[in-house]
Amino acid sequence: MTTPDGGLHLADVPEPRLRGGGATLDVLSALVPSYTGELVSGGRGGFPTPIVLGPTGIGRVTATADDVFGVRQGDVVVATALFRSHRVADPQEVLLGWTGIGGDGHPTETTDRMREVWRDGLFAERALQPERTLVALPGADDYPEPERLSVLPWLAIAGEGIERAGVRAGQTVAVVGATGQLGTAAVLIALARGAAAVVAVGRNRATLDMLAGLDRRVVTVPLTGDRGVDGRAIAAAAGPVDAVLDTLGPVPSALPTMAGFDAIRPDGSWVLVGGVRQELPIPYNDLMHRRLTVRGSWMASDTTVLELWSAIRGGALDLSALDVTVVGLDDPAAALRAAHDARGLEVVVLVP
Repeated sequence: MTTPDGGLHLADVPEPRLRGGGATLDVLSALVPSYTGELVSGGRGGFPTPIVLGPTGIGRVTATADDVFGVRQGDVVVATALFRSHRVADPQEVLLGWTGIGGDGHPTETTDRMREVWRDGLFAERALQPERTLVALPGADDYPEPERLSVLPWLAIAGEGIERAGVRAGQTVAVVGATGQLGTAAVLIALARGAAAVVAVGRNRATLDMLAGLDRRVVTVPLTGDRGVDGRAIAAAAGPVDAVLDTLGPVPSALPTMAGFDAIRPDGSWVLVGGVRQELPIPYNDLMHRRLTVRGSWMASDTTVLELWSAIRGGALDLSALDVTVVGLDDPAAALRAAHDARGLEVVVLVP
């Protein structure tokens, strides 16, 4: 993108130049999120231009700066996009090659500068990324389908939410917004973590049916839009709900989110990991007497990324359920349309 309103287009640009703290990558695959078209049209916040977009994916390190020690030339790595300032008392966080700012979501001089410096994302043949956004994947050279690994950062976002919910094997987990890409990732992670039941809650009945076909432990609840009806249905679907993950995107109402809140058993957990832009009317008395834990979760730690890679490598987390559509660099508009039309287990991956 050469200007904020110029759209996404194919161009030959200079090779990314290695700089301190960074590594250059040959891009193997990059996930094209379903909302990329909305982001390109200005619907998700801004970023500096010109820029090569592409926040997350898989690459092979071609060179590292002299002060880089966490990744090495030849490593297959995952790029997470999450760039932290490491100022402990006042951390500054941004997503590189994308939109998204941590903390209260408002830009600062520091976050502006971080995004100005790093603009060579993964929607390209080659990329330049800071070492802090890269996680080496031991043994990934042997993984037969690197295009599937490009979903690893999304799985990690869901996995971080599962971790923050304190989910243990044998518990019941409900995922509100399960028919979106982040929600289906959460369903896969909960199953891999040994959940006794996963209650998949969403509007798209075809995707709900697809999720139910993954495993007998998946129980589906179609959303009606009535908070009382939906809350009772979630609570009754598979017995007491130990944890609810809300993975909904920008929806017009907080009612589905609050239905998830209503369904949690006493002493349960509620983790908000999606993109809801609504104020939540959480009743003090209810929260206190049910002894609920409420947590936010944004992006993922490197530890979560590596643990999920180990689960994939060891066969505990099977990515064969994903319906992967591969696109190239030649037709950005077609790639955006394909990503927009993807639902649930369908993902669009750029392989340059």
